[in-house]
Amino acid sequence: MGGSGSKTKGVWPFSSSGAGGEAPGEVSEQCLARLRGSKNATPFVFTRRSSLYFDEDGDLAHEFYEETVVTKNGRKKAKLKRIQKNLIPQGIIKLDHPRIHFDFPVILCEI
Repeated sequence: MGGSGSKTKGVWPFSSSGAGGEAPGEVSEQCLARLRGSKNATPFVFTRRSSLYFDEDGDLAHEFYEETVVTKNGRKKAKLKRIQKNLIPQGIIKLDHPRIHFDFPVILCEI
């Protein structure tokens, strides 16, 4: 739920095209050149899609319910009915702290 993976094929600017036999501390020159050359590729995520909705009154929540009274055999019973119409998604929100993209192909901490 909420994955934002890329749908198009392309070259990931952080991956190394080498054979993988490099020492752990070394970084290939080609990878560094690709990193410096690409201005719009960053491993950080600054925004995300919100899972909250506005209702007609302007209230903000994940889900909305209305209370309905059902009469059965002369007894009144209150039930909650989920509202799914006339809800407006909050949209894209800015994150307080940047997060690392889930497709970032580098091991950050090795145990």
